[in-house]
Amino acid sequence: MAIRGGQVAGRSGRRPPRGAALLLCALFLSGCGDGEREARRAKLGPDPTLEARMAIADPSAGASLFGPCAACHTIGRGGVDLAGPNLYAVMGAPIGRRHDRYGYTAALRAVGGVWSDEAMDAWLADPARFAPGTKMTFPGMPDALARADLIAYLHSQNR
Repeated sequence: MAIRGGQVAGRSGRRPPRGAALLLCALFLSGCGDGEREARRAKLGPDPTLEARMAIADPSAGASLFGPCAACHTIGRGGVDLAGPNLYAVMGAPIGRRHDRYGYTAALRAVGGVWSDEAMDAWLADPARFAPGTKMTFPGMPDALARADLIAYLHSQNR
């Protein structure tokens, strides 16, 4: 793969499928077992609660995890909707009803409530389980601390 004109391209010059790019990002991020993250993970112990994870969540680490999300979502104030809606100020906003301009699936609208830490954690863990029938193709993020870091980053983008 090569980068041409700011785009990732395979040997044929075409962009690889989106799933391939997400897989490459996931593999890259999974290999980053930095000492700071492992130290935070050790402080948590086995089966930490969401509250405990959020207490040590790192928005900077979450910002680096947002890369694969940026394939479908913008996050800046007034950002455009792509394949997914803009995520600026998503935390605390209604689930599946935040932007009139974006066509949320009936599955996501049916969930109801607001994007709380608990709701976002469940969504990031397994979108298809959280909202069966959603069109989001992201398979989920199994790392609970990474989810907390990403949620902390999303909170930081509410200002």
